[in-house]
Amino acid sequence: MYLSLWSGKPYPLGATWDGKGTNFALFSEHATGVELCLFDNHGRETRLTLTEVSNFVWHGYVPSVGPGQRYGFRVHGPYEPQNGHRFNPNKLVIDPYAKAIEGHVDFSEKIFGYSWNDPAKDLSFSDEDDAQYIPKAVVIDDYFDWEDDELLQTPRHETIIYETHVKGFTRLHPDIPPELRGTYAGLGHPASIFHLQSLGITAVELMPVHHFFANPGHLVSKGLKNYWGYDSLNYFAPYSGYSASGTQGQQVIEFKQMVKALHQAGIEVILDVVYNHTGEGNHLGPTLSLRGIDNASYYRLVEGDSRYYMDFTGCGNSLNVRHPQVLKLIMDSLRYWVLEMHVDGFRFDLASALARELYAVDRLSAFFDIIHQDPVLADVKLIAEPWDVGEGGYQVGEFPLLWSEWNGKYRDTVRDFWRGEDSRLAEFAYRFTGSSDLYQSNGRNPSASINFITAHDGFTLRDLVSYNDKHNDANGEDNRDGENHNRSWNCGVEGDTDDPEVLTLRRQQQRNFLVTLMLSQGAPMLLSGDEMGRSQQGNNNAYCQDNEISWLDWDLKEENESLLDFARQLISFRRRHPVFRRRKWFQGRAIHGTTVNDIGWFNPDGGKMTEEQWNDGFAKAIAIFLNGQEISEPGERGERIMDESFLLFFNAHYEMIEFTIPTGLQHWQWQVIIDTTQPRFVENGMWFTSDKPIEVAERSVTVLKRVG
Repeated sequence: MYLSLWSGKPYPLGATWDGKGTNFALFSEHATGVELCLFDNHGRETRLTLTEVSNFVWHGYVPSVGPGQRYGFRVHGPYEPQNGHRFNPNKLVIDPYAKAIEGHVDFSEKIFGYSWNDPAKDLSFSDEDDAQYIPKAVVIDDYFDWEDDELLQTPRHETIIYETHVKGFTRLHPDIPPELRGTYAGLGHPASIFHLQSLGITAVELMPVHHFFANPGHLVSKGLKNYWGYDSLNYFAPYSGYSASGTQGQQVIEFKQMVKALHQAGIEVILDVVYNHTGEGNHLGPTLSLRGIDNASYYRLVEGDSRYYMDFTGCGNSLNVRHPQVLKLIMDSLRYWVLEMHVDGFRFDLASALARELYAVDRLSAFFDIIHQDPVLADVKLIAEPWDVGEGGYQVGEFPLLWSEWNGKYRDTVRDFWRGEDSRLAEFAYRFTGSSDLYQSNGRNPSASINFITAHDGFTLRDLVSYNDKHNDANGEDNRDGENHNRSWNCGVEGDTDDPEVLTLRRQQQRNFLVTLMLSQGAPMLLSGDEMGRSQQGNNNAYCQDNEISWLDWDLKEENESLLDFARQLISFRRRHPVFRRRKWFQGRAIHGTTVNDIGWFNPDGGKMTEEQWNDGFAKAIAIFLNGQEISEPGERGERIMDESFLLFFNAHYEMIEFTIPTGLQHWQWQVIIDTTQPRFVENGMWFTSDKPIEVAERSVTVLKRVG
């Protein structure tokens, strides 16, 4: 087949169809030649040599080529690993700007740029062609009728995040047609949206949907696969494995339809993005995309020994964010997902790695400066996982304005409190009120704290109260993988049990965690399935478990139905009461004419906490007063915000404790509305006054509302 090739344009990068033909453009600073490879429906390949180069961008225009065309590149240049160059035109490489990718990487020794059997390993050169094992990029028509859809821009202090997995959420859902389960269409199905709406969350945070390396060799040999998806191969194309069709770019349309449906339901879409590394791994990894396009530009190499990669991620490589083209790739990707795919925000995996211009983490690095001034990204939700595995990488509280952070200190503090670990009540108080010690000094608000108890990485909520130790044998690594220090407590028995007392305590502990999470200042994040008692059988690193271990089980037992009802009531309660989701920090100001503050901290005997008691590591009980009449910040239209007032009694002790209504609050009447020893909110709860102490059961929370 003869195809003419015109000079084309260097921008935009990738494949751009204009209605008559397609422009192809690829950046490579060190290449000596680039071939555009077009594939027909039978896999036959036609190669066109790109002769035009502008500013290191190789480009050409092919008339008559349009949507549905499959393509890739072969890039020529020096194969000198010791100098950082790994060009090998025998390897088909994926366009980093492709908007759709069809198929998966089929693992084979042929996808490596070197010869497996050569003792020199990556210093050797492979002359075997791998096109049949490499997925093909697809030219798309990017038109989609969004109608009046736009970003929802839910205020940050009103946001409730639900972290979930596109496939795992619906793979077993009985009310979704089998052909749609585990897909974008499944997540956008009315049955999925009903659950999310009835739960009351405002945003879904999707684990990686960028096209990723699903079948790395170390998992293929064990009969496993990459389920989580934290090994991106492209930052524009939605993963085709989550599409009900997945061919000729239909996954792009399906993703947009999902976003549109979620937006119509009032639910934002936040993407978990992995710009810190790719799925190509270390120097012994395969050549799939960036490594074969321009290894020395795209990756952070060891100074003085460019054969090897700097690894701040524990995944073998780190993107070279110091290079202008890498920054451009990331920024182009982010803007694309906002402008073309209508996503509402991003959670950045191992975000500290992106800030490393040299070795230290610099919060004023080029990456943050560029995002800060970008008109598209300045008003979407930006959430950092504020750590990486490099030295000095734990940066909780150190990210700049515009950013929220996964608050790892919140997770650790709340876990320790409810498992009875010795810790200061002052630490618990900081976390409960939005972590002002971490975020207030640099001008951020409580919503900068993304509060969470559990996330995809680690135990589920049910497993957190059922296991002291990880049980990752199914991963095939002799239980060596995963976190060893989980801050968990099994309530007396490891794993499954029929002991009714243990089971009762475990359910109570789950409610304790949920109440603490949803009534804390900041933005709460709930792990998908925690609202209905999902277990991973003690596996705290289920990254490779694309099976029932990871998928949500919708066949709920009675106790899980009860937990789901409780979670729905609790989230609805938070959304109704602005005192639990304040936009600004507590001021501690006295109400005029009284000695009562907007927030008060008390001992079980009703006295105010002393400095000594704040720092007592053995104290396990505290009373908190939240005054809904004294919310300092105005509403959206400048109106005064008024709410009811509440008393919260936290008892993490192993015995019942009597709480007394605090001094200054005794002239009011109080009614119990939440008691975590009960499976649901309390109806017609007991009333209390100053002359009657409140018995708070061991390891429980009681919440009282002012009624007079």
